[in-house]
Amino acid sequence: MIAIVSAPSNLGLRPPQRGAVPGTAKAPEALREAGLHASLARRAFDAGVVLPGRYLDDERRPAGTVRNQPALIDHARRLARRLVTLRREGHAPLVLGGDCSLVVAAGLASKVSGGGGLVHVDGHTDFRHPGNSDSYGALAAEDLAVAIGRHLPGIADIDGLGPYFDAAAHVGCRREDEEIAEVSDAIALMIPADQVILYGAARAASRILSVPGLDYGFWLQIDVDVLDPAHMPAVDSPDPGGLSPDELVDLLRVLAPRAWGASVTVFDPDLDPDGAHARTVAAIVSEGLVHLGEEAAAPTV
Repeated sequence: MIAIVSAPSNLGLRPPQRGAVPGTAKAPEALREAGLHASLARRAFDAGVVLPGRYLDDERRPAGTVRNQPALIDHARRLARRLVTLRREGHAPLVLGGDCSLVVAAGLASKVSGGGGLVHVDGHTDFRHPGNSDSYGALAAEDLAVAIGRHLPGIADIDGLGPYFDAAAHVGCRREDEEIAEVSDAIALMIPADQVILYGAARAASRILSVPGLDYGFWLQIDVDVLDPAHMPAVDSPDPGGLSPDELVDLLRVLAPRAWGASVTVFDPDLDPDGAHARTVAAIVSEGLVHLGEEAAAPTV
């Protein structure tokens, strides 16, 4: 069955304004209120919550670290343990974030429970790292770089387990993304959003599933800013040129059965005062991920 895990972490984000805290930590309960758990009730169960540590606006953190690094690592380890247990019990974890630094936990869990790749569905490449930027430090914009070992060892090689995934594919960034060329060279497959729109979600999914290392199970990371802001403005970095809800559902329907788990991130209820966008996310998840894990390979360890 699908095991719904709440992971209300905003540790990887910069504050939206001075003295404020990112609202993504409210997303799991906003999605519950929007009917997500009820819509999946026949196929899923509530597997609890893994709470993060306190968010700090730590601009004075030590050099060579990322924002909230000790709390991020602690949360990643605890969430990874929950995911490993669920995977070994034969369940498909569905993690409701929270921000996309949750990929670190998924990577740790993948590495110690049989391996697998990463399918990164995101409106941005999230590939900022010390080698290409002096302004690194907010992990939610750097998670793909961390996932493949292109970041600081303290966060990209926790417990000596990096790189965390056997292969990686990205789908959904905009052509204007600053790191698109670097990412294209660094991972197995890059599919910008305009190719999904032009050629269709089914073709994009087929290309992803043909990548070696993604053919025996993978983690499916979904940042809802892959959607066009006309449909999903309730994110911290909305950019035009994204997918429609129908296109995202079509993509996820093909990918989800082969994924051993998934995470849904960066929805911000503070930017959704009437709950309409939470209902959009809930509908996409319940339709697109309803068959999560049904064809994924069993863990080998």
